[in-house]
Amino acid sequence: MKMKIVLGGCILALLAAASVAAYAQMRTTEITGTQNAERVVDAEGNLRVPADYRTAYQFLGTWAVADEKGKGSKEMHVVYASPGAVSAYLKDGRFADGSVLVKEVFETTVGEMTTGTVSHPQELKGWFVMVRDSKNSHPGNKLWGDGWVWSWFDKGNPLKTTSTDYKVDCHSCHVPAQATEWVYVNGYLPLKR
Repeated sequence: MKMKIVLGGCILALLAAASVAAYAQMRTTEITGTQNAERVVDAEGNLRVPADYRTAYQFLGTWAVADEKGKGSKEMHVVYASPGAVSAYLKDGRFADGSVLVKEVFETTVGEMTTGTVSHPQELKGWFVMVRDSKNSHPGNKLWGDGWVWSWFDKGNPLKTTSTDYKVDCHSCHVPAQATEWVYVNGYLPLKR
């Protein structure tokens, strides 16, 4: 009888611990989203490239942009998502407010290898950063709209965007992805549900 009581108590303790852990994970995702945005967006709504995105963010995938003039790719786009962004997307099928996406844009080198013609990143051209904000927290800032903050940063200056208006500088490239919250989610394996 004592053995059954002890086992029952252990099972209840494990269930309670699992419940607390699940709640903590849910709260961590919410807090992380807010903290991610605070680290990337200043009080006026201007963005910067987060310094630790390569180590602290999750790798989403790489896009190769074909070179129309010859073999291989002219650019490679390497994309990262802030902590908690992928788990929130997998849960709800959308990016939570505060989710940050960082895209590195590289010029490429094309060459022949035993596997065929290959392209690999050579020189960083700059970064494209998006922060999810469904509330449009800075309606007077022309980089905010359609549920995101949008900015391009030239290499060498990750603290100051060269974008002035997302509708002019960013929007046209994302129109084909409007149905998926303006993000080309089909190329990111970690977002597959």
